[in-house]
Amino acid sequence: MFKSGFVTIIGEPNVGKSTFLNQVLKRKVAIVSNKPQTTRDLITGIYNDETAQIIFIDTPGIHHAKTKLGEYMSTSAINTIKTVDLVLFMINAFEDAKDENFEILKKLQMAKTPVFLIINKLDTIKDYGRLQENVDKYKAEFAFKGVFGISALNGENVDKLIEDIKILLEEGPKFYPDGAITDRPETFLIRELIREKVLELTHDEIPHSIMVTIDSMKLNKSKSTQIIQSTIIVERPSQKAIIIGKNGSMLKKIGTNARIDIQALIDFPVFLEIFCKVEEDWRNREHYLKNYGYKPEKQ
Repeated sequence: MFKSGFVTIIGEPNVGKSTFLNQVLKRKVAIVSNKPQTTRDLITGIYNDETAQIIFIDTPGIHHAKTKLGEYMSTSAINTIKTVDLVLFMINAFEDAKDENFEILKKLQMAKTPVFLIINKLDTIKDYGRLQENVDKYKAEFAFKGVFGISALNGENVDKLIEDIKILLEEGPKFYPDGAITDRPETFLIRELIREKVLELTHDEIPHSIMVTIDSMKLNKSKSTQIIQSTIIVERPSQKAIIIGKNGSMLKKIGTNARIDIQALIDFPVFLEIFCKVEEDWRNREHYLKNYGYKPEKQ
């Protein structure tokens, strides 16, 4: 019997949702960083084996938004719970029970979708008594279908979790062909890799203020190199100065690091050209949000 279904991964920022997705797929599909709200879009990861196809949806961290972009991100995450077969509600093992997580559980109660509680970053824990106390508080508030302790970083118990997800899913067809790992286009993955390098190399207000666009992709005349032109959008001239760096040093470093990952992704030589421009307060302006693919949704 072949099983299939859709599984959404939700939780606060920085609980390891994207790291988990990459661990499941055994390759990098979602970008990761130690900056909150790294994930801005719904990212589909397709797990395949001989007995099942599981379509995982990595979502932005649910948080109290300060911008229209933030509102979009949290809403898009919550909206996935209404259309999937299972919700993985992920928390950090090292944190005490939080009011913010109880607020998320209230939203899950309304959806009536089965929920697994996923306690991630088990590798950071030494005081298991304290961990159990916090888990018991969540279990007292919500009837989870299962509770799992994992480490998305090193893969601990991830295979066991996959097997339990299969048990819950019903018999169904393959929604995607063999070999597919995501339904996101190549241009999306490339711009995310560029954004990841900005997150890694910059600090303070820069990570939240950037957007990356792919302006063109074409082969050179000899068809031996993929030429990619991209733009990093920021909100203020001072941010642009940081992105460019002294004599263009930061922009060059971003481009060099991104090109390595892009070449690994598309398995082809790449010439990457990156520009930077200012679009003032773009995260709060619906015109820009729609142009960049962030269309407000109603809960």
